[in-house]
Amino acid sequence: MLKPPGMTSHDVVDFVRGLAGQKRVGHAGILDAGAAGVLPLCLGRATRISEYFLSSDKAYRCLLVLGVATDSYDQAGRITRMTDASHLTREMLEEALERFRGTILQVPPLLSAGRFQGERLYRLARRGEEVPLSPREVKIHRLELLDWKPGRRPRALLEVECGKGAYMRTLCHDIGNALGVGGYLHFLVRTRHGPFRLEEAVTLEELEREGVEAHLVGAAAALSFLPRIGVWGEEARRLRHGLPPPPRRISGRPPEPGSLVCLVDPRGELLAISRVYPDRLNPQLVRFRLEKVVAGS
Repeated sequence: MLKPPGMTSHDVVDFVRGLAGQKRVGHAGILDAGAAGVLPLCLGRATRISEYFLSSDKAYRCLLVLGVATDSYDQAGRITRMTDASHLTREMLEEALERFRGTILQVPPLLSAGRFQGERLYRLARRGEEVPLSPREVKIHRLELLDWKPGRRPRALLEVECGKGAYMRTLCHDIGNALGVGGYLHFLVRTRHGPFRLEEAVTLEELEREGVEAHLVGAAAALSFLPRIGVWGEEARRLRHGLPPPPRRISGRPPEPGSLVCLVDPRGELLAISRVYPDRLNPQLVRFRLEKVVAGS
């Protein structure tokens, strides 16, 4: 669905809980309160698939403001630095962006929903506690400059496609530091999360007017970014009943060892999610029959 700015992801979950008349509703990838865009939601037993969305790629539009830095790395934070950045040119920014493509290191912002020793970072920050955060690898598949407005506080509209765990706030902060003037994320729109895209997004008003049921998709469709392997016969029957079949040998070219795949029946319905080992599958007993998710797009 389309999360509007000004609502937290949990606010949206609570709203949909009321519309759907059930408590088991969860989001599949948090968006900051000030951000907007694609927020997949899962209902009922399908909340169990939300963790698998963490491995899916995402796409964003970011408005980067240069010459100003904040403690939260976005517009909601306290200003920590101000610099005249009128000397910057589009060419200088383009050159700096090259350093942030591919596999890069990021330190999560302290004012975020990440965890340290089991506790949310923003709670530790509010108590004034210092947290030794280590940089971690994230993948930036695509980083393009769409628009540039020079001045004392230059603005750059960026389009980003990335893997799991990448923070757009940190990206903007680090780009500003690389240019020597500081920078922060002024506005963010998530345009894609896994298979769900912004142009197909369902607003809160549409959900309220048309009903949640009108915008449900099956679990297999929601996980279409994962490879599929068909199962049938006795193996499919056992999976439908939550019984563990023997580890299954893979014929042909197997997916990457350690990756996840969907096991589907001949009708394309999701039976289980499996972890791939060098030459076999080890199905995880997660049944999805009759389960639905809200169209996250």
